[in-house]
Amino acid sequence: MLYNKRTNTCGELNTRNIGETVVLNGWVAKKRDLGGIIFIDVRDRYGITQIKISPDRKDISALAASLGNEFVISAKGKVIQRESPNKNIPTGEIEIEVEELQVLNESLTTPFVVEEDVKANEDLRLQYRYLDLRRKKMMDGLLLRNKVYQMVHGFYAKHNFVEVETPILMKSTPEGARDYLVPSRVHKGKFYALPQSPQTYKQILMVSGLDRYVQICKCFRDEDLRADRQPEFTQIDVEMSFVTQDDVFKISEELFQNIWKEVLDFNLPGQFPRMTYDYAMTKYGIDKPDLRIKDLMIITDISDAVKTSDFKVFKDVINSGGIIAGIKTGKAQDGSKIEITRKISDGYTEFAKKLGFGGLATLKVNEDGSLQSSILKFLNEESIKGLSAAFDAQPGDFILILSGDKSKVLNGLGQLRLKIAEDFKLLDDSKHEFVWITDFPLFHYEEEENRFVGEHHVFTSPKDEFIHLLDSKDRKEIESIRANCYDLVYNGNELGSGSIRIHDSETQKKVFRIIGLTDEEAAEKFGFILEAFKYGAPPHGGVAFGFDRMIAMLSGTKSIRDIIAFPKTVSAASLMDNCPSPVIKLQLDELGIQLKQG
Repeated sequence: MLYNKRTNTCGELNTRNIGETVVLNGWVAKKRDLGGIIFIDVRDRYGITQIKISPDRKDISALAASLGNEFVISAKGKVIQRESPNKNIPTGEIEIEVEELQVLNESLTTPFVVEEDVKANEDLRLQYRYLDLRRKKMMDGLLLRNKVYQMVHGFYAKHNFVEVETPILMKSTPEGARDYLVPSRVHKGKFYALPQSPQTYKQILMVSGLDRYVQICKCFRDEDLRADRQPEFTQIDVEMSFVTQDDVFKISEELFQNIWKEVLDFNLPGQFPRMTYDYAMTKYGIDKPDLRIKDLMIITDISDAVKTSDFKVFKDVINSGGIIAGIKTGKAQDGSKIEITRKISDGYTEFAKKLGFGGLATLKVNEDGSLQSSILKFLNEESIKGLSAAFDAQPGDFILILSGDKSKVLNGLGQLRLKIAEDFKLLDDSKHEFVWITDFPLFHYEEEENRFVGEHHVFTSPKDEFIHLLDSKDRKEIESIRANCYDLVYNGNELGSGSIRIHDSETQKKVFRIIGLTDEEAAEKFGFILEAFKYGAPPHGGVAFGFDRMIAMLSGTKSIRDIIAFPKTVSAASLMDNCPSPVIKLQLDELGIQLKQG
């Protein structure tokens, strides 16, 4: 088909182009017929330009009148001053007086109107993703993704990193999330796995002498989904030899400083704050604290303050090794008072019950400094004074207290703290708070499986002062082992995770034994990397950052589906091409697979 090829995009013309003859190609975004004069908004990924067809142009007026939304057209004409400027778009001061008009392709009536304030639900938009992506918001997300993608490549190239593609078909090592399995036709009864991360490969690259590796790679995890998860996702994967934790932090901070400056014109601090895992859990109840409310509602353990009380609930908790702890509301960072009414307080009590607590103790600090609460009748004077002092209670403060198992209480208060912050709009989106969380436990105990598992992954090295405990049989000693492990948290979201790795076979074998792998099982699953460590593996460490999550945060959206071109739903399905889908029996026969019914 012969047609007039565009001379300009729909987002670049302005008053400097008045008088020029141009050709625009694009989609009909909107059409308006004002008494014979037809105005059409033509859209492409660069923007929107209005074209005008005068009623005296009998040769093209009928064609213009027949156009529907999302028709693909070519319009040739002269750039003129617009009589009624539109200040909401860059091209709003001009329009094109059309001389030639061509229909390059027609469109059926779309299942939803392609507009910024789209009315369709997400499932319908995912089913017709190619239409949804025509919206500026969606297109901007992909363009931002591309921009940061190029920045990441350039940044690591400048720092002498080598980009290496690692295999997509790899060995299944079922630790952590479930693998996606790929059956082999050639090796019947055997399976590849899609990589949950390139962890083992990047460590072997360090053994190979490639001291600086980076890859923007696809990873796959068969896990329950939510807004910030996808079965396939993208991460910035980094590994370096002969480095310490500080080296990893330094280069990572420089990357984020560059991105935040270029994208948001925001200057991040030269060094990000650091916080140990134990401190984060004790004070914020979560290992990804939102430091936009850093000094508000810090968790306070009042077990010692009330231990002399005869209150049976508290006594039972303390005697069973649990804790009593709470948070006080105080004032917001702008100085305004956080007013907790009886109705709001009752709501938080119900929230605590949903978290598995029997209730929530609440106290109000009166203007004279005295405490007001239904639990005071169960506390002696010493406990009341100790409680007040522990919270540094001030007039107008409101205190919320939970009791029980330590980890449960800290987690509950952490969630309650965030809920209050959300309810009172204390989470300022103009703030950009990064923090490194360090010194994670090396293991945690899975009660259901009755065994230890790696807190992050099984290749994380213990801190030097804990290495001797790898030979221990005592559960508490093993749980006390701290790792050379770290997470990067941004505004309460985990943005990346990494560690200094184990680089010798014996230490690695000890870790495998603690998680319940015999030497034979370890050799079967990880023999290749254990063997590699025997041939001069250097000290090494790295980090991986969630690329999708980073782009979502930069663009201000809650869901990573908004910044992925073709995402899956929360049930891991693609509504556009209907996958996963059945396959024919011949394909299964070739693979030696028979489906089990039910």
